Amino acid sequence: MEDSPWMERAEFEAMAGMDGRHWWYRGRRRVVLTVLNQLSLPPGARVLDAGCGSGTMMDVLEHYGTVFGADSSSWAIASARGRGHRRVEQAMVEHLPFQTGSFDLVTCLDVIEHIPDDERALAELWRVTAPGGHLLITVPAYQALWSAHDSMNHHFRRYRAGTLRQLAEGTGWEVERATYFNSILLAPAAIVRLARKLFRVGGRRSELSLTPAALDRVLVLPMRLEAALLRVGVHLPAGLSLLVLLRKPAAVMVADTPVRAEALARPALEPMVPGLP
Repeated sequence: MEDSPWMERAEFEAMAGMDGRHWWYRGRRRVVLTVLNQLSLPPGARVLDAGCGSGTMMDVLEHYGTVFGADSSSWAIASARGRGHRRVEQAMVEHLPFQTGSFDLVTCLDVIEHIPDDERALAELWRVTAPGGHLLITVPAYQALWSAHDSMNHHFRRYRAGTLRQLAEGTGWEVERATYFNSILLAPAAIVRLARKLFRVGGRRSELSLTPAALDRVLVLPMRLEAALLRVGVHLPAGLSLLVLLRKPAAVMVADTPVRAEALARPALEPMVPGLP
């Protein structure tokens, strides 16, 4: 499989070089883990990071069970394996090489905005999730905040909560939670992005590199506060990013008869590789 065109090589290398210490990745991990820690996962849970990137998130997901990864990029697969992860497959999110109902938990962090057919991606993630299992998604918010960063990363869209909720429900998911995050920095970031757009300031430099490492400890504080608010059930009504927690129903009603969710998996989305290692 060829490398995906969805991310420039330079941007991937910037991400891989920073996702351990950069305030944005550290803050997102804290927010995601705050939500995951509130789930009741079964003992020995099977976890998939769909669009695993460098494998840094797989490191922390090992706390929840046996972790698998998938990514369309050979650079990502090499990076994840270099971190000691062996259960990683090079595959598109729309065509995952796993059996139906394989995973108790799936994460897909800032991935589906890269995919032309996000509906198909959500349907495929539904297929590989076990009945009663969860999918946690994060995406960039608000199309009005589109910037050179989005173009450089070959994004197709940014999202609003209502749009993503409708998309998820249309592919069979139940929405358990939807909240924005990176909210405190929304206003200054919006001003910077709109100003750069107005004055046509672009370039090929990653936005990840716009903040010096010396500010990481300060810039991560707002998302630490947001994670604390999410922990006690607060809904954040706006932000640069959006988090949605979805659940695959254990059974659905067809003609007033309960049918196990796995029976409704789309034949076109059956796994390319039988079984899990």
